[in-house]
Amino acid sequence: MNRFVWTVLSAIGATLALAQPTALGQSTGTDVVTYHNDIARTGQNLNESTLTPDTVTPSAFGKRSFFPIDGKVDAQPLLLSDVPMPGAGARDVLYVVSEHDSVYALDSYSGDVLWQTSLLAPNETPSDARGCSQVTPEIGITATPVIDRSRGPHGAIYMVAMSRNGSAYSQRLHALDVTTGAELFGGPTTVGASFPGTGAGSSGGAVAFDPKQYEERAALLLLNGQIVTAWTSHCDIDPYTGWVMAFDAGTLKQSSVLNVTPNGSRGGLWMAGAGPAADAAGNIYLLDGNGTFDTTLTGSGFPSHGNFGNAFLKVSLSGGLSVVDFFATFDTVQASNADLDLGSGGTLVLPDLIDGLGLTRHLAVGAGKDTHIYVVDRDLMGKWNASTNRAYQDIAGALNGPVFSIPAYFNNTVYYAASGGALKAFSIANARLSSMPTSTSATAFAYPGATPGISANGTANGIVWAVENTSPAVLHAYDARDVSRELYNSNQAASGRDLFGPGNKFITPTIANGRVYVGTANGVAVFGSLSQRSRRRG
Repeated sequence: MNRFVWTVLSAIGATLALAQPTALGQSTGTDVVTYHNDIARTGQNLNESTLTPDTVTPSAFGKRSFFPIDGKVDAQPLLLSDVPMPGAGARDVLYVVSEHDSVYALDSYSGDVLWQTSLLAPNETPSDARGCSQVTPEIGITATPVIDRSRGPHGAIYMVAMSRNGSAYSQRLHALDVTTGAELFGGPTTVGASFPGTGAGSSGGAVAFDPKQYEERAALLLLNGQIVTAWTSHCDIDPYTGWVMAFDAGTLKQSSVLNVTPNGSRGGLWMAGAGPAADAAGNIYLLDGNGTFDTTLTGSGFPSHGNFGNAFLKVSLSGGLSVVDFFATFDTVQASNADLDLGSGGTLVLPDLIDGLGLTRHLAVGAGKDTHIYVVDRDLMGKWNASTNRAYQDIAGALNGPVFSIPAYFNNTVYYAASGGALKAFSIANARLSSMPTSTSATAFAYPGATPGISANGTANGIVWAVENTSPAVLHAYDARDVSRELYNSNQAASGRDLFGPGNKFITPTIANGRVYVGTANGVAVFGSLSQRSRRRG
């Protein structure tokens, strides 16, 4: 069987990891194989020709169907086009995971269950909520999986599942065949780790990973043949520290471990479910949560005891996970103590930009609970200074609420929807974000705000999609050129035609092939053209 050739495209020109060739030849549809569409986490699908500002209207667009699932869908659904399913022919397949530890492969148009697999071992159940109200009533598969169509005989989907057997808790990394759901590569691998340190939960000079204390909330990252996972706690229930782990995608064996607060405490990697972002050079970008930060620095400007709590981190995967640069606010310790951490939001890697002097800038953007937008230079992030912030850009008061989400990028614009605030568009000129939004939605998004997604055909027909976490939840569509212009929302149709149940925290919509898929507390709501015929084959 031929190996698939994957091309990493510029975030300006086309969405990464979309519309890849398959074993049946060139796909006629779009693939969404990772959280927010690409490893830069831009959220954009630039291959959408059906959904346009003219076709997404209350009269022509709406809820097409609802696919029931056996538990809460906290992870973003993923999508593969033209998958050769045994006995069913080529199908466009939606992959959905649940907090009941189940994985579904569904026909993305009809909702037919092509296969379903439970990741529970004998005598196991999903984890209880661990005394925390964040993921309830059970914890199974929380993080968005990642797919590699080149692995195994047909392609592999990777995910982390939490379970319990009495008082014993487990975290396992699985790789499943995308056509059958069968375990691959001798999996699953039980997640465990230790790291040198004297921090919370340590013994004998090492910090140990206790599976019951942690949750894999951040989406998985596939980078250079490695599956990268980032871990956080259940609420702020001590003891815990900040773990990042890498596993070989071909063997599932753990290849590298990093703890970012090894001689302190806390510093979990929440990021509202956003996956670690990565650039073309193979560097990883994370926002760390409230935790220990060493204000005594080494001669090279790094925390003296290796504690990076509440910081914007650049992590290298080459030669093993390690922090190679960072940015922390001047008041990072006070912010952690007040629970105003950066780690409530996710990171986005911007495409190369040209500044006013003609220099190419490599930038990333992130925001947390302090209502600032921080833009960092990925080549020189700024580290820590006791009296001033040394980020490339610090846009104070740009957001009228804390951020529990990740922005989207499209056509030289960054889109944010903070908790309790409107969707805001910030334009980019000369490699700098505008200090004030260039357009703002009329709707304010209740906690936790929203993670926008983008559909467009190249640079044309851009639409910003966002889900409002209310009861009932509301899917919104805005003109990307001016988000004050709402094209559609799911409350507009008469007789409740497009209602789809109460909101689901941190949910990120998947937009591809003329459809929008939204995870809910018990399934996936599917939106599209009300007149479009299904593309089902087989």
